[in-house]
Amino acid sequence: MAEPRYVPVALSTASVYPESTATAFEIAARLGYDGVEVMVWTDPVSQDIEALRRLSDYHGIPVLAVHAPCLLITQRVWSTDPWVKLQRARAAAEKLGASTVVVHPPFRWQRQYARDFVDGIWRMADETDVRFAVENMYPWRYRDREMLAYAPDWDVTQHDYRHFTIDLSHTATARADALEMVDRMGGRLGHVHLADGRGSAKDEHLVPGRGTQPCAELLEHLVVSGFDGHVVIEVNTRRAMSGAEREADLAEALSFTRKHLSSAVRVSRP
Repeated sequence: MAEPRYVPVALSTASVYPESTATAFEIAARLGYDGVEVMVWTDPVSQDIEALRRLSDYHGIPVLAVHAPCLLITQRVWSTDPWVKLQRARAAAEKLGASTVVVHPPFRWQRQYARDFVDGIWRMADETDVRFAVENMYPWRYRDREMLAYAPDWDVTQHDYRHFTIDLSHTATARADALEMVDRMGGRLGHVHLADGRGSAKDEHLVPGRGTQPCAELLEHLVVSGFDGHVVIEVNTRRAMSGAEREADLAEALSFTRKHLSSAVRVSRP
């Protein structure tokens, strides 16, 4: 059994939406998170390395990961060329001291990018110490119809990547067995997006413990398996009626995560 180690818990800046990237740093510091993952999107501060550095220094909160702009709403952020986006995400991670770039598999209509994606991610990973951790996605569903929106596959374990990100809201939406997926990832699991879901066609990103996903079991597995990455709280708080309600959700998510990480450490030690 691997020696238990401290697993840092970071806050995704996406977790405070529609509040700003700057607000995420402030909340992370106030609640005692170990760092942040910066979601690069339409907020200009999320795209500005120097602004992010100033926020990190001011709040004493390190940037542990950078999420490349892979969403539909970020198709023009940093470039319309997806490889340029990844190059800029890597440069941001290197300059900010982050260890990981999170990247989604391509949309199916990005045909050339999708065709070259697996080999291209390996080439980029060979050029840096930053991890390119490719994230599991899900089929898009509407009523009884299903559309495969990602290529080469929404299930990233079907292809050979150096590092993976597991997202438990995405496993819920895909109706996939999260722990089986983690087993397939094995030692290449490099990053975790912790959230919950109930199997809805919508990507719910619930606070851990409010859905059906094995969030506690995954956290306990990370400790005993010697996981050397970060756990990132990536939840949806946009329905919060106030800043206090949003902060309470993020405090609950952090408490849940730390509780199950620490309980696994206690059990695994003689």
